[in-house]
Amino acid sequence: MTITVVCDVLGKENNGTTVAAMNLIRFLKAQGHTVRILCGDQDRIGDEDVFVVPDYDFGALLNAYVEKVGVTIAKPEAHIIRQALTGADVVHIMVPLSLGIKAAKIAREMNIPVTAGFHMQAENLTSYLKLNKIKPANDLVYLFIYDHLYKHVSAIHYPTEFIKNVFEHSVRKSTPAYVISNGVHSYVQKREQPKPEEYKDKIVILSVGRLAREKSQDTLLKAIKYSRHKDEIQLIFGGIGPKEKYYKKLAQDLPVAPVFNFYSRTDIIDVINYCDIYVHSAEIELEGIACLEAIACGKLTIVSDSKLAATKEFAVDEKCIFKCRNPKDLARVIDFWIENPELKKEYEKKYLEKSIVFNQDECMKRMEQMLIDVVTKHNNTTAE
Repeated sequence: MTITVVCDVLGKENNGTTVAAMNLIRFLKAQGHTVRILCGDQDRIGDEDVFVVPDYDFGALLNAYVEKVGVTIAKPEAHIIRQALTGADVVHIMVPLSLGIKAAKIAREMNIPVTAGFHMQAENLTSYLKLNKIKPANDLVYLFIYDHLYKHVSAIHYPTEFIKNVFEHSVRKSTPAYVISNGVHSYVQKREQPKPEEYKDKIVILSVGRLAREKSQDTLLKAIKYSRHKDEIQLIFGGIGPKEKYYKKLAQDLPVAPVFNFYSRTDIIDVINYCDIYVHSAEIELEGIACLEAIACGKLTIVSDSKLAATKEFAVDEKCIFKCRNPKDLARVIDFWIENPELKKEYEKKYLEKSIVFNQDECMKRMEQMLIDVVTKHNNTTAE
């Protein structure tokens, strides 16, 4: 097949949507499919089978913010979209933003079947406007993206049952759903990885993800101040984002200075394997690949009980869950696991067993089958 994957947001693999897109693209190419990429990533101009539209110009202030987050926002140009779609058997939209919405509309005009991923919660947008607690505001976002994209596609890829239920409840419609995890790559696995010399006498607690309001890393920073073991804890944050300067300021009075660093996709697995505890404090999380990677490495994983996060479903039991945005409760859970090393070993084995269901190759095979199903149905309908 010839498949066009539309990526409003593409750039460095420092966010879940880009990682999910590139994992899918690499897998489909490995299966012998021709994969075209339609995006706004200017660094990809000239790459084979990549069609690049201009980026939006938001003005100096917002452009600097977007660059800091590490993504590009694509501006739909109809003639470039048509070039990317001509001859395609199917179009897959990653997110319901302007390029994806426009590409889906043009694909329908060209009689090309369309599928779409669900990689954006309403709260990802409304949290920046401080409206994420306002249900009508979130419902409006969901209704907008349903009306402009999802009600027009032949299949929707939901990474979790959680987000499928949230969306269908908000729009009060059933959808052509395929619930498929984005999965964890085979190189993500438990292995012996000694701590760097500077961390030998420290309890290393790792958190991976974009440094952003909805990821709630400030809760972890504040929690360490309440911990009985704060003098021994080395925090490591793997990621970049708009809250980095604020978090560094918040961390100034911690006895051990946290490390803020952006790691490559392979280097971060080394860090996961030598850390002692993984904490995923996000308030808003559609799936949480970083959390799944920690589980795949058999790490004691602590998550929040947020109603807006799928990650609470990954916890072995309530001993691994803290009250969302409650630093004192997170400190309580952290201290419990530091002080119960034998039980911690038992739970690490339980986490390792959970990781089997997230094998990325199996997940990507199901994604491929979704595309095949849609193309087959479209061709059969057209032939009638």
